[in-house]
Parts: sequence; C-alpha cells; structure tokens
Amino acid sequence: MKRFLLLLLVLVLALSFSFSAGAATKVRLGVTGSVYDEIWAGAKKILAEQDIDLEIIQFTDYVTPNRALNDGDIDLNGFQHRIYLADELLNRKYAITNIGNTFVVPLNLYSLKVKTLDEIKDGDVIAIPNDPTNGGRAIKVLATSGLITLRPEAGFNPTKEDIAQYNKKIEIQELAANMIPSALPDITAGVINDTYALDNGLKASDAVFQDTATEKEYWNLIAARNSDLNDPEKLATYEKVVKAFQSDATLEIFKDLHGGFFRAVGWDEDLLAPYKK
Repeated sequence: MKRFLLLLLVLVLALSFSFSAGAATKVRLGVTGSVYDEIWAGAKKILAEQDIDLEIIQFTDYVTPNRALNDGDIDLNGFQHRIYLADELLNRKYAITNIGNTFVVPLNLYSLKVKTLDEIKDGDVIAIPNDPTNGGRAIKVLATSGLITLRPEAGFNPTKEDIAQYNKKIEIQELAANMIPSALPDITAGVINDTYALDNGLKASDAVFQDTATEKEYWNLIAARNSDLNDPEKLATYEKVVKAFQSDATLEIFKDLHGGFFRAVGWDEDLLAPYKK
C-alpha cells in the first residue's frame, strides 16, 4: 500500500509538472486606448509562438496604469512617454522603469469648427491636457503654431505662466486628456493625444495644426516594476516582449493601419542590458 501511494504521488507530481511546463506564461500589459490592441497585434502573435500569452488591459486615463503596475495588478504598461514617466517617478515615487522604447507620435491640434489656424479668432477656447507633461507639450504646440509666444526663459515643459504674448487672444482651457475629444463640439479646438484622437475617429490629416516634435523625452515606452527585473525568469520574458514589439510585424502595422502616425524610435537601445547577468 505504501509503495502504491508513493507511486501515485510521483505520478500526480509528474502530471502536474507536465501541465505547468506546457502552460503559457501570462503577461498583463496596461494601455490606454483601443488602438493599442491593433499596434500590439503583431507582437502578441509572435509571443504566442513562444508560449507567452500577452493580455492587453485597457485603462481609461493616464493616472491608473502606473499605479496598477507599481501595485502589481499588471506586469507591464505601454502607454506613456519618457517625460510623463519621469514626472510620475518624481511625484509618486513609483518603483518602475523604462525597459524598451516603442514609438513617437504627434500631439496635434484638432477642431470641428475651423479648418485652418487663420480662422481662429480672439475669444476662442483652445483645450489642452491638464497633466503637467502633456500640458507643457501642448503649450509648445500652440507656440509653434504661432497662436502664442513663450518667454525666452521658458523651460522644456512650459505652463500658461510662461506665455509672453497671446498672438490671438484665445482662452486656454485645461481638461483631462481623455475628455478633450468629447469637448470639441463646445470649444474651438483642442490639443489631443494620439490614442484619444484615434479612438474618436480623428486622423493626423484632420488636424488644424500638426505637431512635429520628436525629442527623446516624447518617446513612448514599455515600463516594468524594478523588483521584477531581479527575477531572471521575468527578465527573460520581458525581454521577449520588448523584442516582439520592436519587430517588422509592428512596423507593418504602423505603415498599414495608421499611415505614419506612429514612428519607431530607439529600437537600437537595449535598456535591459544593465539587468542581465
């Protein structure tokens, strides 16, 4: 009887190990905007062939994904650019880091009421994102467009206080980034983040003014928890996720689905190199 029970236990353990070995590794990736389902489709397919199940977790704002990552509710996120992450680390003290560059996208000015900058007049309301980093970038878009002039001493991430002159006496209204598309019927124009523009049927070609900024601070990224990068198994998995995204399959998606709206940047940088032993 003892020998039988021992053999039974060995069999159960063997079957359990076999099942575990054959199961796919699940990686939960937090994003904001349905467009990410499209741009990660190629990577998702590549990872499935490597027994990695990439689950896309949608968030509706820019605040929650970093908190969810820091708290362990998701494994990675891929929704933000470098300067936004830097601001989050400074102000919220999250223990997360950039593990791979993804793309850079424009922050354009859209309108349902005017088709050119010349049609914007005194008293018109222009909405910009109310978070510091995207708000600062939006202020620079308005400056580049000629609607405002910034003070010479304005820093990289200016605020309304850095405006030296309103070349058109517009009213700048700060709104949550995800609310600006729905506010377009009630305002003259709004500076809208790429994902929210695409989710609301707006294309780069629809913009009243197109952003051309490609500074490294605006490169988007994949973020992970610092503690996970000390785990060799997780490190290896996350490296596969980064490489799957930084692939020809993603480039084809950029070209075919969004006609250059997304542009690959920094794929030659191995940001995981310091963690490899």
